[in-house]
Amino acid sequence: MPDLPTPQDATEASLFSECWDAVLSYADLCTSGSSAAQQLAREAFALGIREAREAEAGTRRSAGRRSPVLPRIPLLLTAVRTTAAAWEAAGQGHKLDPDLRLWLNSDKAARYTGPPLSRPIALRGLRDMQEPDAALLWLAEVEALPLSGVARRLGIDPAAAADELDQVRGLFRDRCHRNHLDTPLDAECRGYVRLLDAVTRSPGADTPEDLSRHLATCVECAEAAACLRLHGGGLPAALAGGVIGWGGLAYLERRRRAAEVRLGVGRPDGPDPEGEAGHAAAAKARVARNGLLVAAVLVSLLALAVSMMPFGGTGDDVAGGTDADRQPVADPGPSLSLAKTPPSATTSASSSPGPSRTPGGGASTKADDKHSQPEPQGTSSPTARGEDTPAAPQPTEHEHEPAPVTCRVTYDLVNQWPDGFQATVTVTTTEPLDTWRLAWSFRDGQKVNQMWDASSSQNGSRVTATAADYNKTVPADGSVSLGFLASWHGTNSAPVDFTLNGRDCGAS
Repeated sequence: MPDLPTPQDATEASLFSECWDAVLSYADLCTSGSSAAQQLAREAFALGIREAREAEAGTRRSAGRRSPVLPRIPLLLTAVRTTAAAWEAAGQGHKLDPDLRLWLNSDKAARYTGPPLSRPIALRGLRDMQEPDAALLWLAEVEALPLSGVARRLGIDPAAAADELDQVRGLFRDRCHRNHLDTPLDAECRGYVRLLDAVTRSPGADTPEDLSRHLATCVECAEAAACLRLHGGGLPAALAGGVIGWGGLAYLERRRRAAEVRLGVGRPDGPDPEGEAGHAAAAKARVARNGLLVAAVLVSLLALAVSMMPFGGTGDDVAGGTDADRQPVADPGPSLSLAKTPPSATTSASSSPGPSRTPGGGASTKADDKHSQPEPQGTSSPTARGEDTPAAPQPTEHEHEPAPVTCRVTYDLVNQWPDGFQATVTVTTTEPLDTWRLAWSFRDGQKVNQMWDASSSQNGSRVTATAADYNKTVPADGSVSLGFLASWHGTNSAPVDFTLNGRDCGAS
């Protein structure tokens, strides 16, 4: 296993420290366990830093003429992907996430190593920019760092950073448009180039129906549209998905959560979150599951995103798809009840029927159950009224009452495209949990393809998300979040019938 490169000076040491968290976060998505994540991150880090130094040496040899190279963090992330492919080729694929292995052996992965003009538009566009401009775009859009901190890191006047970022976004759009024109396109795609450029320039422009149909079936043009449309908030996902490839959306969400942790440590007018407070938060987060997620789950109550792409887990098979792509999780064991059902007295002559079960395993009390109960206390039957001798008080049976709702769920549709979407689910529980299993039902035939921060299974419309080993414990009044990618057709309404460990959970 290669050692990490030795920093050449204090500035480079600081950069290495900042990059390491990003590399480890993505390596964690790509592997099936923490030890494999550490190994993959170390090997990829060494490879990426070596490539960065070689590029810098090449620039000096060519009298300052810069060869195309990515900024440091995306360069290191692509090194993770390259190292993972090398593991798969060398027979070490068992250490990788199963979904990543499928991706590495598909045409999607081949695009990143094939002819340069056939590679993703975002990757080519970012590589064609000057490195400081590309770094500003990546740090602000994908790493979700405060713009003031990014400006100081890159030596930009903080007062002018917002304008600088707007100009860089426009520059990225121009590079992507040029690269789209340079891509070998068939006649139909080339016929839409001008229209696509015009439609994506204006926030209020409607997409013609024929162009919409084309974007739903053409990968290259859909990628170009995502990069050209600077409004609407889709640029971070376009960058992460196009540059990283597999796992890009999930990586994007992780980095946003990590940014929340950093911002939550300091005061608004306190130390720079990129300084000692930020590094202390990152160090603390790394203690559990190599950082980023444990702290993010405990601190963040927001359901965010991303999303490119997807991740592990070894849950039950998803109908028509694959497991969620998180690492294998520990056996959750028996489900925990969030609230005890109020006991009910029973008569010697009859007993109350138990509550019916919902498709997801949750208990539900139906109005029809009332017909099976004895008459309420305070009334008597005709036979009882005719008796002359006093009788011992008869036990009565109370009607079933719904158990109190002890959890709330927030569902957030992060992003949506013609045949897919990304969403996050955040659940808050009033009682402590040793493990959890969250279930819900889709109403429009949606299918979960990938999930992170939980493993998933789907039976028809019913989806079950089971806790990972690093986030199964939730304190009272605490929250936990998960994210997923799914497909949809026609209508994409929000899910219903949420249950947590088999008990009904309110939606907000």
